[in-house]
Amino acid sequence: MAPKFGTSGLRGLVTELTPACVTDHVRAFAMACPTGTGLFVAHDLRPSSPDIAMMVMQAGQEAGLQVTMCGAVPTPALALAAMTAGAAAVMVTGSHIPADRNGLKFYTPQGEITKAHEAAILAALGKADTVQTGPAVLTDGTASASYIARYVDAYGDALKGQHIGVYGHSAVGRDMMVDLLSALGARVIKLGWSDTFVPVDTEAVASTLRQQLKDWAAEHQCDAIVSTDGDGDRPLVADATGEVVVGDILGQITAATLQADHVVTPVSSNTGVELGGRFQSVTRTQIGSPFVIAAMEKRGGRIVGYEANGGFLLGFGAAAPEGKLAPLMTRDAVLPIVASLATAKEGGLAARVAAEPARFTAADRLQEVPQQKAQDFVAQMLNDPGARAGFLDHLDATESAINAIDGPRMTLRDGRVVHVRPSGNAPELRLYVEADTAERANATLKRGLAELAKALGS
Repeated sequence: MAPKFGTSGLRGLVTELTPACVTDHVRAFAMACPTGTGLFVAHDLRPSSPDIAMMVMQAGQEAGLQVTMCGAVPTPALALAAMTAGAAAVMVTGSHIPADRNGLKFYTPQGEITKAHEAAILAALGKADTVQTGPAVLTDGTASASYIARYVDAYGDALKGQHIGVYGHSAVGRDMMVDLLSALGARVIKLGWSDTFVPVDTEAVASTLRQQLKDWAAEHQCDAIVSTDGDGDRPLVADATGEVVVGDILGQITAATLQADHVVTPVSSNTGVELGGRFQSVTRTQIGSPFVIAAMEKRGGRIVGYEANGGFLLGFGAAAPEGKLAPLMTRDAVLPIVASLATAKEGGLAARVAAEPARFTAADRLQEVPQQKAQDFVAQMLNDPGARAGFLDHLDATESAINAIDGPRMTLRDGRVVHVRPSGNAPELRLYVEADTAERANATLKRGLAELAKALGS
C-alpha cells in the first residue's frame, strides 16, 4: 500500500517513505503552493525522522528553494518560525501514530495547507522533471526560544505557585515545555521521559496511561500534569487527581478566556460550547484542521478554532494577562495548556472544568482496521437506517436524529450522542460518545467499541 496524502499531509509506513516518494511530494508542494522566502524544515523524535528530514531538505534544494533546518522542534514552533520569516515549511512527523510509520506536514507562509492546496499538490505529483540547485542549507536554532517567548510575553508569571508535572515520553517539545512552564512561574517535575518512541494519542488516552497519571498526581501532589502528542500540536492535560481533561473542554475554556466571539470546531466536539451561551456563533465542520481553518477564514473577526484532540487555532490578536497574542493559524498544544492552567489558578483545574456545561465526551478507536474496510462499514451505517438501529439496539438506544457531516453522528432519544467514523490517516475506526455524565459516556464507549469489534469481526 502506498503512502496516503490527505488532510494531515503525507502518511505511511517508514518503508514506503522512500527518497523518490518524499522528493516527489516536496517538489510537487513547491510547484503547486506559495513558498515565500524559502522552506523551513523540522522533525520529531521518532527514529526515522532525521533521515526523512534530510530527504526533504535535498528535495527543497532541488526545487531551487532556500532551505533552513530548525532541528527537533514542535510543529507549531516550526510554523511560527516559518510564518515569521515569510517562508513555507515541512514538518517530518507521524504525530501520534506508531514508530513504524511517519509523515510530512506542509505549510505555506500563511499556515497549514488548505484543501485547495492539497488538490493542487496531488495534481502536481510526478510533474517536476527539472532539478535545480538551491543555496546551501541554513540552520536556525531559535524556533523553540521564539515559541517560548510568545507565551512568556503574553502570560508573564501566570503560573506562579503551581506545581506542574510534565509527562515527557518522546514528545519533541518535552524540554521546551519544562523551560516554558518554569519561565511562567511554575515549579516543574519531569515524569516519564523515554528514549524509545511512545505513540500518545491525546484523543484516545490508553487506560494504562490514565492510571499512570493518577499515580503520578498522588505521588507528587501536582496541581496538574501536562503533555502533548509526538509533534507537540495536541495537548494532554490531567487535573490534580490525574483525571484527564479532554481536548474539546480545554478548547471551550481557552476560547472563553480569550474572549472570542466566534468558535469553529468539528462535529465530534462537545456540545457544551453551544450550551454555555458565551459565543456569538459556533460553526461545526468535518474533522480535520483544514476544514476548521477554511471555516475560520470564511467567518473572520474574533475567531478561534479547536479540535476534539485539543489542537487550538488562534485567528485574531487576543489579549492575555500580560500582553497580546498574535494569531497563529496552526494547531497548537501550548495555548490551551497555559490558558487553562492560568484561569484555574485559584480554584484548581477540576473546579474550572466542573463550571463548564455538564456534557461529557469519551473517545477511542479500534486499531488495525484496514482503511477501506472501515470506510465501507461507515458508508453502510450512513446509508442503511437498519444497520444503525441494529448497532444502537446493543446500546439500549434509539436514534432521534443523525448528522452525516463526517460519518454517522447519531443523537439518541435519551440525550446521548454516538459518532462512528474511519480515521483519515491510520488503519483505525474511531468512536466518539457524549452523555450527561462521565460514567455514562465511558460505559457507552466501552460497550460501543465491543459491538463495533463484533460487527467487523476483529
